[in-house]
Amino acid sequence: MTKHDSNQPAAEAPIIIATDVDKIYPNGCHALKAVSTTVARGEVVVILGPSGSGKSTFLRTLNQLEVINGGSILIDGVDMYSKGTNINQLREQVGMVFQNFNLFPHKTALENVMLAPLKVSGREPKEVEEHARDLMYKVGMDQRMQNYPSHLSGGQQQRVAIARALAMKPKIMLFDEPTSALDPEMVGEVLDVMKSLAAEGMTMVVVTHEMGFAREVADRVLFMEEGALLVEDNPDDFFDHPSHPRLKQFLSKIF
Repeated sequence: MTKHDSNQPAAEAPIIIATDVDKIYPNGCHALKAVSTTVARGEVVVILGPSGSGKSTFLRTLNQLEVINGGSILIDGVDMYSKGTNINQLREQVGMVFQNFNLFPHKTALENVMLAPLKVSGREPKEVEEHARDLMYKVGMDQRMQNYPSHLSGGQQQRVAIARALAMKPKIMLFDEPTSALDPEMVGEVLDVMKSLAAEGMTMVVVTHEMGFAREVADRVLFMEEGALLVEDNPDDFFDHPSHPRLKQFLSKIF
Protein backbone atom coordinates (compact mmCIF):
# COMPACT_ATOMS: atom_id res chain seq x y z
CA MET A 1 0.00 0.00 0.00
CA THR A 2 1.38 3.42 -0.93
CA LYS A 3 0.63 6.96 0.14
CA HIS A 4 -0.46 7.68 -3.43
CA ASP A 5 -2.97 4.88 -3.80
CA SER A 6 -4.55 3.57 -0.63
CA ASN A 7 -7.04 1.33 -2.43
CA GLN A 8 -4.57 -1.35 -3.48
CA PRO A 9 -5.44 -4.90 -2.37
CA ALA A 10 -3.07 -5.90 0.40
CA ALA A 11 -2.23 -9.26 -1.19
CA GLU A 12 -1.44 -7.99 -4.68
CA ALA A 13 1.95 -9.15 -5.93
CA PRO A 14 4.61 -6.48 -6.48
CA ILE A 15 4.81 -5.19 -10.05
CA ILE A 16 8.65 -5.36 -9.90
CA ILE A 17 10.54 -8.15 -8.14
CA ALA A 18 14.33 -8.00 -8.36
CA THR A 19 16.19 -10.87 -6.69
CA ASP A 20 19.97 -11.08 -6.23
CA VAL A 21 20.63 -8.99 -9.33
CA ASP A 22 24.29 -9.07 -10.35
CA LYS A 23 25.97 -7.04 -13.09
CA ILE A 24 29.63 -7.50 -13.98
CA TYR A 25 31.07 -5.59 -16.94
CA PRO A 26 33.63 -7.21 -19.25
CA ASN A 27 36.38 -5.10 -17.65
CA GLY A 28 35.64 -6.81 -14.32
CA CYS A 29 33.72 -3.90 -12.76
CA HIS A 30 31.16 -5.43 -10.38
CA ALA A 31 28.44 -2.82 -10.89
CA LEU A 32 25.61 -4.59 -9.03
CA LYS A 33 26.07 -7.02 -6.15
CA ALA A 34 23.08 -9.22 -5.30
CA VAL A 35 20.56 -6.36 -5.34
CA SER A 36 17.11 -7.46 -4.17
CA THR A 37 14.02 -5.29 -3.82
CA THR A 38 10.37 -5.12 -4.81
CA VAL A 39 8.16 -2.29 -6.02
CA ALA A 40 4.43 -2.33 -5.37
CA ARG A 41 1.90 -1.25 -7.96
CA GLY A 42 1.43 2.51 -7.63
CA GLU A 43 4.51 2.94 -5.46
CA VAL A 44 7.12 5.67 -5.95
CA VAL A 45 10.64 4.48 -5.18
CA VAL A 46 13.58 6.88 -5.25
CA ILE A 47 17.16 5.58 -5.48
CA LEU A 48 19.93 7.72 -4.00
CA GLY A 49 23.66 7.27 -3.65
CA PRO A 50 27.02 8.70 -4.70
CA SER A 51 28.19 8.67 -8.31
CA GLY A 52 29.22 5.21 -9.43
CA SER A 53 27.11 3.44 -6.82
CA GLY A 54 25.09 1.46 -9.38
CA LYS A 55 21.85 3.46 -9.23
CA SER A 56 21.46 4.04 -12.97
CA THR A 57 22.79 0.59 -13.81
CA PHE A 58 20.13 -1.02 -11.64
CA LEU A 59 17.42 1.18 -13.13
CA ARG A 60 18.49 0.17 -16.64
CA THR A 61 18.27 -3.53 -15.77
CA LEU A 62 14.52 -3.05 -15.20
CA ASN A 63 13.93 -2.76 -18.96
CA GLN A 64 17.00 -4.77 -20.02
CA LEU A 65 18.99 -1.80 -21.31
CA GLU A 66 21.60 -3.49 -19.13
CA VAL A 67 21.69 -7.30 -19.20
CA ILE A 68 22.26 -8.90 -15.80
CA ASN A 69 24.80 -11.64 -15.07
CA GLY A 70 22.91 -13.24 -12.22
CA GLY A 71 19.66 -13.15 -10.31
CA SER A 72 16.19 -12.51 -11.72
CA ILE A 73 13.80 -9.65 -12.52
CA LEU A 74 10.04 -10.06 -12.80
CA ILE A 75 7.94 -7.29 -14.33
CA ASP A 76 4.24 -7.69 -13.56
CA GLY A 77 4.72 -11.42 -13.12
CA VAL A 78 6.80 -11.93 -16.29
CA ASP A 79 10.37 -13.20 -15.93
CA MET A 80 12.42 -10.80 -18.02
CA TYR A 81 15.09 -13.44 -18.69
CA SER A 82 12.84 -16.39 -19.45
CA LYS A 83 13.45 -17.80 -22.95
CA GLY A 84 9.84 -17.24 -23.95
CA THR A 85 9.74 -13.57 -22.93
CA ASN A 86 9.27 -11.02 -25.70
CA ILE A 87 11.51 -8.27 -24.35
CA ASN A 88 10.28 -5.64 -26.80
CA GLN A 89 6.70 -6.29 -25.72
CA LEU A 90 7.76 -6.09 -22.08
CA ARG A 91 9.58 -2.79 -22.68
CA GLU A 92 6.32 -1.25 -23.93
CA GLN A 93 5.07 -1.59 -20.34
CA VAL A 94 8.12 0.16 -18.90
CA GLY A 95 8.54 3.80 -19.96
CA MET A 96 11.90 5.47 -19.45
CA VAL A 97 12.99 9.09 -19.21
CA PHE A 98 16.70 9.76 -19.53
CA GLN A 99 19.03 12.49 -18.33
CA ASN A 100 19.35 13.74 -21.91
CA PHE A 101 16.09 14.20 -23.75
CA ASN A 102 16.95 12.33 -26.98
CA LEU A 103 14.19 13.98 -29.00
CA PHE A 104 14.30 13.75 -32.79
CA PRO A 105 15.37 17.25 -33.91
CA HIS A 106 13.57 17.05 -37.29
CA LYS A 107 10.18 16.26 -35.71
CA THR A 108 7.86 18.58 -33.78
CA ALA A 109 7.17 18.01 -30.11
CA LEU A 110 3.83 16.41 -30.96
CA GLU A 111 5.40 14.19 -33.64
CA ASN A 112 8.03 13.03 -31.15
CA VAL A 113 5.27 11.94 -28.77
CA MET A 114 3.32 10.16 -31.52
CA LEU A 115 6.24 8.34 -33.12
CA ALA A 116 6.61 5.20 -30.96
CA PRO A 117 2.91 4.28 -30.72
CA LEU A 118 2.50 4.76 -34.47
CA LYS A 119 5.47 2.51 -35.24
CA VAL A 120 5.12 -0.08 -32.49
CA SER A 121 1.61 -0.41 -31.13
CA GLY A 122 -0.41 -0.48 -34.34
CA ARG A 123 -3.00 1.94 -32.98
CA GLU A 124 -5.00 4.16 -35.33
CA PRO A 125 -3.23 7.46 -36.19
CA LYS A 126 -6.23 9.51 -35.08
CA GLU A 127 -6.32 7.79 -31.69
CA VAL A 128 -2.55 8.17 -31.30
CA GLU A 129 -2.73 11.90 -32.08
CA GLU A 130 -5.61 12.49 -29.66
CA HIS A 131 -3.75 10.67 -26.90
CA ALA A 132 -0.53 12.57 -27.69
CA ARG A 133 -2.37 15.90 -27.51
CA ASP A 134 -3.89 14.90 -24.16
CA LEU A 135 -0.42 14.05 -22.87
CA MET A 136 0.98 17.38 -24.05
CA TYR A 137 -1.76 19.09 -22.03
CA LYS A 138 -0.89 16.88 -19.05
CA VAL A 139 2.76 17.99 -19.09
CA GLY A 140 1.89 21.63 -19.71
CA MET A 141 3.16 21.72 -23.29
CA ASP A 142 -0.12 22.28 -25.14
CA GLN A 143 1.11 25.65 -26.47
CA ARG A 144 4.29 24.11 -27.86
CA MET A 145 3.04 21.08 -29.80
CA GLN A 146 4.28 22.33 -33.17
CA ASN A 147 7.66 23.54 -31.92
CA TYR A 148 10.83 21.70 -32.84
CA PRO A 149 13.17 20.66 -30.00
CA SER A 150 15.70 23.39 -30.90
CA HIS A 151 13.02 25.97 -30.05
CA LEU A 152 12.30 24.49 -26.62
CA SER A 153 14.11 24.98 -23.32
CA GLY A 154 15.68 22.01 -21.57
CA GLY A 155 12.78 21.77 -19.14
CA GLN A 156 10.28 21.86 -22.01
CA GLN A 157 12.19 19.16 -23.89
CA GLN A 158 12.21 16.95 -20.81
CA ARG A 159 8.46 17.39 -20.39
CA VAL A 160 8.01 16.31 -24.02
CA ALA A 161 10.25 13.31 -23.27
CA ILE A 162 7.97 12.38 -20.35
CA ALA A 163 4.91 12.66 -22.59
CA ARG A 164 6.69 10.49 -25.18
CA ALA A 165 7.33 7.77 -22.58
CA LEU A 166 3.68 7.95 -21.43
CA ALA A 167 2.43 7.62 -25.02
CA MET A 168 2.99 3.85 -24.92
CA LYS A 169 0.64 3.64 -21.91
CA PRO A 170 3.25 1.99 -19.67
CA LYS A 171 2.52 0.37 -16.32
CA ILE A 172 5.85 1.56 -14.90
CA MET A 173 7.88 4.74 -15.42
CA LEU A 174 11.65 4.81 -14.89
CA PHE A 175 13.42 8.16 -14.48
CA ASP A 176 17.23 8.28 -14.76
CA GLU A 177 18.34 11.60 -13.25
CA PRO A 178 15.72 13.48 -15.28
CA THR A 179 16.66 16.94 -13.97
CA SER A 180 20.46 16.73 -13.82
CA ALA A 181 20.98 18.25 -17.29
CA LEU A 182 18.64 21.19 -16.61
CA ASP A 183 19.31 24.73 -15.53
CA PRO A 184 18.22 25.12 -11.89
CA GLU A 185 15.18 27.28 -12.69
CA MET A 186 13.82 24.55 -15.00
CA VAL A 187 14.04 21.70 -12.49
CA GLY A 188 10.77 22.57 -10.75
CA GLU A 189 8.62 22.33 -13.88
CA VAL A 190 9.80 18.76 -14.54
CA LEU A 191 9.45 17.70 -10.90
CA ASP A 192 5.89 19.10 -10.89
CA VAL A 193 4.97 16.80 -13.79
CA MET A 194 6.50 13.84 -11.94
CA LYS A 195 4.60 14.74 -8.77
CA SER A 196 1.32 14.79 -10.71
CA LEU A 197 2.08 11.34 -12.14
CA ALA A 198 2.76 10.04 -8.63
CA ALA A 199 -0.52 11.52 -7.39
CA GLU A 200 -2.35 9.68 -10.19
CA GLY A 201 -0.93 6.35 -8.99
CA MET A 202 1.76 5.74 -11.61
CA THR A 203 4.38 3.22 -10.49
CA MET A 204 7.69 5.10 -10.61
CA VAL A 205 11.35 4.26 -9.94
CA VAL A 206 13.45 7.43 -9.89
CA VAL A 207 17.21 7.91 -9.75
CA THR A 208 17.77 11.52 -8.72
CA HIS A 209 19.79 13.91 -6.60
CA GLU A 210 16.67 15.94 -5.75
CA MET A 211 16.37 15.30 -2.01
CA GLY A 212 13.24 17.42 -1.63
CA PHE A 213 11.44 15.32 -4.22
CA ALA A 214 12.56 12.12 -2.48
CA ARG A 215 11.30 13.32 0.88
CA GLU A 216 8.00 14.70 -0.43
CA VAL A 217 6.94 12.19 -3.06
CA ALA A 218 8.66 8.85 -2.42
CA ASP A 219 6.94 6.01 -0.64
CA ARG A 220 10.35 4.41 -0.15
CA VAL A 221 13.94 5.58 -0.56
CA LEU A 222 16.82 3.24 -1.47
CA PHE A 223 20.49 3.98 -0.85
CA MET A 224 23.17 2.29 -2.93
CA GLU A 225 26.94 2.23 -2.53
CA GLU A 226 29.50 0.39 -4.67
CA GLY A 227 26.84 -1.74 -6.36
CA ALA A 228 25.14 -2.87 -3.16
CA LEU A 229 21.75 -1.86 -1.77
CA LEU A 230 22.55 -0.77 1.79
CA VAL A 231 19.30 0.86 2.96
CA GLU A 232 15.64 0.95 1.98
CA ASP A 233 13.31 2.89 4.25
CA ASN A 234 10.42 5.33 4.34
CA PRO A 235 11.46 8.95 3.66
CA ASP A 236 11.05 10.19 7.24
CA ASP A 237 13.26 7.51 8.77
CA PHE A 238 15.67 7.56 5.81
CA PHE A 239 16.43 11.27 6.18
CA ASP A 240 15.78 11.92 9.88
CA HIS A 241 16.96 8.63 11.43
CA PRO A 242 19.46 7.08 8.98
CA SER A 243 20.12 3.47 9.91
CA HIS A 244 23.52 2.93 8.25
CA PRO A 245 26.81 4.74 8.96
CA ARG A 246 27.50 5.23 5.24
CA LEU A 247 24.07 6.80 4.73
CA LYS A 248 24.68 9.14 7.68
CA GLN A 249 27.96 10.20 6.09
CA PHE A 250 26.30 10.70 2.69
CA LEU A 251 23.49 12.84 4.13
CA SER A 252 25.89 14.88 6.28
CA LYS A 253 27.62 16.13 3.14
CA ILE A 254 24.33 17.22 1.57
CA PHE A 255 22.48 18.86 4.45
